[in-house]
Formats: sequence, C-alpha cells, structure tokens
Amino acid sequence: MSDALTPSQQRTLAALRRSDEPLVFDVGLVAELREEMTESLASFAARMPDGGELWVSKHRIATVLDCEENHLIPDDFAWTPATARGQVAHRAIQLQLSWRGEPSPTELVDEAIARLADEERGIGSWIAGLSDADAADLRGGSVERVTKFVEAFPPLDRRWNPVTEAGARWPLDGPIVLQARVDLMLGRPAGAESRKVIIDLKTGGPSPRHRQDLGFYALIETLAREVPPRALATFYLDASEAQVEEVSERLLRSAMRRTLDGINAIVELEHESRSPTRTPGVTCRWCPLSIECPDGTAHLEHLHA
Repeated sequence: MSDALTPSQQRTLAALRRSDEPLVFDVGLVAELREEMTESLASFAARMPDGGELWVSKHRIATVLDCEENHLIPDDFAWTPATARGQVAHRAIQLQLSWRGEPSPTELVDEAIARLADEERGIGSWIAGLSDADAADLRGGSVERVTKFVEAFPPLDRRWNPVTEAGARWPLDGPIVLQARVDLMLGRPAGAESRKVIIDLKTGGPSPRHRQDLGFYALIETLAREVPPRALATFYLDASEAQVEEVSERLLRSAMRRTLDGINAIVELEHESRSPTRTPGVTCRWCPLSIECPDGTAHLEHLHA
C-alpha cells in the first residue's frame, strides 16, 4: 500500500502510526478525573440560578480565556461561503468513506451540498437559498479543501474505523454539559488499551489554540468513554502536514484545569455579574471592539510593525 502513496501521505501515515508498545492508562486516573470533574461541575451549578443551563464547547472556553470582554459580545454568527466550507468539506469526506470507487472531490462536494440542502435544520435552509454566485463560491472553496485532504491524507482504510463529525458530550444531562464535535477520529479502543486518534483539520498556520482545542476533545472522550485517546493531531491542509501529540496524564490534567478555569470565568461573568477583563491577543484581529479599545489597537499595531 505504501508504494502507491504520495510522499506527504507516507509522512502523515508515519506520524499517525501507533508504536508497538500498547498504551494503557491507569483506571484510577480516569476515575479521579471523572470524580473531580463531577464535583467541580456540581460546585459551579450551585452558583447558577435555579433552572440555569450551561453548554460548554471548545469555542466558549477559548473565548472566555482569551478575552472576557470579547466573550460577552453577543454572537451574531451567520452562514457565509467562507464559514460553510468546512462543514461541506467534512460531509464530503464522510461520503468518501462509504463511496464505492474513487469519486472526484468535485463529485463528493456536489453530493454533500445537495444532501445538506435537504436538511431542514441549521445550514440546510441557507444553502437552499444561495444565489448562483455564492453557491459557486461555496463549491469552489469546499472542492479546494477536499482536494487537499485527498492528496495529502492517506486513504482511509475502513479497518481504521474512521468517523467524521464525531460527537461527544459529558455528562449525559445536568445544568452544565460539555460537548464537542471532532473533525475526524480513527481507531477504537481494545479493552482498556488506548488506540483512538483525534484529528482536527485546519487551513492556515499553527496556533497554540489548536492544541488546546484537541486537549478539550481528549478530556471529553476520556470522561465519556473512560478510555483516553492515544494521540491528538492537527492536520494542516495548506502545508500537508500533521502535528501529532501523544496523550498523557499531564495533558489530560492540563486540559481539565483549563476547562474548569474557563467554566469558572463563564459562571462569574454570566451568572454572578463580575466585570470582564480586557486581554489583547489573537481575538483582536476580528473583535468589533478593537477600534475603540486602546489595548487592542496597540496590540494590532505591534503585530504589523
């Protein structure tokens, strides 16, 4: 099989391949993480009004820890060809897993768009109402992403148990629930042995937030399945390169502390009326407050100096 792979596909396969030494985490560690998270969430919930609910995602944790003032700006998200390309590309890759033969990226994207347009919720109604120009923009950007993935990522063998858009949540219910949706997941645990690899697909260049997001995914996977994944990878489509990090006890504990810090800040800001702090950083590039924010303006000027 490796003879038919491109150099970038061989490099990716080598980076994702597991070692001969089985990875098995102490069951006591998983139990300890679940116990601490359960107690912490109960403590946070007690500080929220009766009937209050809090859904915690990687995005909410990242924004509140980056800049609290930016975090509190009302979310005015709207679908555009640029924001929808990722979801279309993920659906196209999902179709590829079960498609007989070797469909082209264009065929996969066209079918993905058609199927998404048939869905009544979320992106479906937006796609159905696209103008010809916006539809062409969406199609072209999505084909580009899928093409880069197909050319640089090794073919997904069904024995790897590949799953796209894999959802996870923990706990099952309660006032505070952690949720995640993973771009691509490979492998399955064998008993207590960790074999899963969680993969995030990205365009552009590396960012510390990418590794932090993967740590959040690993934490939820550990809490929900009780078997941690063995590795986390960010696959950069533009560079055809995977940055892989092995999962460890230190990584899981660090992800838990960051998640709890984020939830604590959210509860303080949204339920206890604490005044937000302003922290210049990566969010200044698209923050609507940056024009009126001296700290943000100075940060942006420094970046462009």
